[in-house]
Amino acid sequence: MRSLTGIAGCGRMGAPMLKALRAADLPARGYDIVPMDSPHITDDIAVFSEDLDTLITVVRDIDQTEALLFGEQNLAAIPSLIRIIICSTLSPRYVRGLRARIPSHISLIDAPMSGAQVAAQEARLSFMLGGDAEDLDAAQPLFSAMGKHFHRMGEFGAGMQAKVLNNLLAASNTAMTRLVLDWADEAGLEDSALLDLIHTSSGQNWFASGFNSIEFARDGHAPDNTIAILVKDIASALDAAPEGADTTLPETIQRSIAALKPRS
Repeated sequence: MRSLTGIAGCGRMGAPMLKALRAADLPARGYDIVPMDSPHITDDIAVFSEDLDTLITVVRDIDQTEALLFGEQNLAAIPSLIRIIICSTLSPRYVRGLRARIPSHISLIDAPMSGAQVAAQEARLSFMLGGDAEDLDAAQPLFSAMGKHFHRMGEFGAGMQAKVLNNLLAASNTAMTRLVLDWADEAGLEDSALLDLIHTSSGQNWFASGFNSIEFARDGHAPDNTIAILVKDIASALDAAPEGADTTLPETIQRSIAALKPRS
């Protein structure tokens, strides 16, 4: 029997990741609590769990991860399961603590990704990987089907630590670029002209350079959107901050992101 991979959380990232696995001829099915019009995605946990040996989690936060692994869905107890890959962006402290709670015969990999929805749709995600080298080697065909860049950061939990630090930088770029554009409006500067300038100058950053293609670039903060996820990701970085670290700047960035209004 061929290995069967399941993606739990088939939203804006999980659904295209599932599509990429299947396009690479890797047997895969999806699960989401919201019913979907797809023959490969189910809201029936019994159907999703059947013969599953690899679980990829792409759910939103720690609460949903808890429900998925230990609570209502309880997927960590599936007898056939041999591998869990955590792709959700969560607190590194929480992720490292999973090893003591998951049966020892199940290998654990943390594999948060970067690239936003468009990269998932084009199967060019960047993965930050943590885990034993042999486990990462065994799972590499899955990552190769979904992504283009693979960064092995160290033991289990190291990928998540790298991701929250990366997202802290991404959040700072988001907050400052939006502030600069607001000030530019007040000064009568055209967005397109300023963004072209930034792209070729010392202020260049991912958010400004991709402003017209990033799907959430103009969004304001709302409970279930990507801006809110950035706020959550900063909280994950703060949870893993070094003992005694000055957290004033990331906390200010977090408040700035949370205060964003929609931009026309």
